[in-house]
Amino acid sequence: MWHAFRNGGTYDLSTSDPALDDPFSAPAWGTERSVRARVIALLLLSGPPALPGRVAALKLSGVRITGTLNLAGGTINPYVELNDCLFENEVVLPESHFTTLRMVGCALPRLEAARLRTEGDLHLPRCRVERGIRLTDAQIGTDLLISQIRVRPDRKGRAIAADGLCVAQDLQADRIETYGEVSLRGAKVGVSLSLRGSRLRAARELRALNAPRLTVERTLHMTGAWVTEETGPAGTTPPHGLTYPAAPGDGTRLRRFECRGGVRLDDGRFGDAVDLEQARFTMTATEELSLRRIVTPELRFKCERVEEGRVVLNGAKIVTLVDMSTSWPGPGGLAMGGLVYENLVPFGHFPLARRLEWLAAATPEYAPEPYERLAQVLRNSGEDADAREVLLAKQRRRRETMPLAPKLWGYLQDWTVAYGYRPGRAALWMAVLWGAGTVAFDLHPPPALHADQHPEWNPALYALDLLVPVINLGQDGYWRLEGGWQWAAAALILLGWVLATTVAAGTSRLLRRG
Repeated sequence: MWHAFRNGGTYDLSTSDPALDDPFSAPAWGTERSVRARVIALLLLSGPPALPGRVAALKLSGVRITGTLNLAGGTINPYVELNDCLFENEVVLPESHFTTLRMVGCALPRLEAARLRTEGDLHLPRCRVERGIRLTDAQIGTDLLISQIRVRPDRKGRAIAADGLCVAQDLQADRIETYGEVSLRGAKVGVSLSLRGSRLRAARELRALNAPRLTVERTLHMTGAWVTEETGPAGTTPPHGLTYPAAPGDGTRLRRFECRGGVRLDDGRFGDAVDLEQARFTMTATEELSLRRIVTPELRFKCERVEEGRVVLNGAKIVTLVDMSTSWPGPGGLAMGGLVYENLVPFGHFPLARRLEWLAAATPEYAPEPYERLAQVLRNSGEDADAREVLLAKQRRRRETMPLAPKLWGYLQDWTVAYGYRPGRAALWMAVLWGAGTVAFDLHPPPALHADQHPEWNPALYALDLLVPVINLGQDGYWRLEGGWQWAAAALILLGWVLATTVAAGTSRLLRRG
């Protein structure tokens, strides 16, 4: 091993028998395959110089490492790569400084690496960790790759504790399996964070993913992944991570992103998008998929329907909301007070009736703001008729909160003119009243006020003169109405003002849209 270190070669103690070389299920490896952790620490911290023309590197394969590998606070300059190794005790790396560290397919009791710094990558693909990983305040110079890792919780119920983690480029966590909380509070990722095809499970009373104030410069992927025969087997993770086909084909299967437990992404900042396509969230009634106050240009809410628990979007700021009608939870399962979005892009069939059900599900108690926001977005996209339907639905929801008298008046407004949002109905009522007034005044013409000063009697023009405000058609003011006819004329005048105002408002909206 000492010579391989100076030569930059690999010290390989594997047997070429997969059953014997598997660090996760193989029989106990004997002393012939063992290396003391103290010797590895001596090599990395105070090792000999490289041979002339060589680069010193520690490369181990199929090795059992006995004792505790403790490099806390140390500066490790050589390149480190451990493949299919079995650690007897935890690996202790807090406040250590590496160039690049790769541990691929290794079995570890625990990885303690708070405030770890690397100039290059930190790779932990296909490792299995029995008592959690701690990367609190770690700083990764390029990529962090933990794809296909399997981690069980520590004594506090956390599988991965990485609060304050800073990754300069990508954080690839595809197809990972965790059995405790993944904590990324205040973490920063310089490019994208990928959780494609991963399965997160909460432990105790904690969340499955707890990542408030997470910052991702590009996209957070919590999506399914198409897995081929090349990406499926355990031994095919390339150094740069997993690659997935863009579309299903022969020999592919879909592995969904699955999350059992609550998710918290409150106050997150995402430069491109939050993608939840084909994700599956399984929660209890008290757990939440919380996206409070997130800021992102695009939210792709195309996951499976959340059957239990709540989806919370209060205060979120989204430019484009891409969604499916089948993804949103039912009444009581959605909260979006203060949600701001500028564009709606429905994926698949999403009729306006379902969109109104979406608003109703988000407002068990009447709130006008979600209706007004949706109406504004529809109006900005040129769908003025749908915007009026949304505002009409808002008035109907508001009516249910009123006392009896205003409620009855609301029903009358709805039945007659639809609160003014259907001007065609108001025009129809004006035509009906005009016709009824014409017939009534034709059957019972009123006498003239002055026998020698009046125009020729015309019941149609007289009824229209009463019904249409402002305009004078030369009939009103020349005839004497008595008794009930005075009340009929007054009713026509009042109804004319109401209906004409409604028609004028609807017409002006259409003209502005044109």
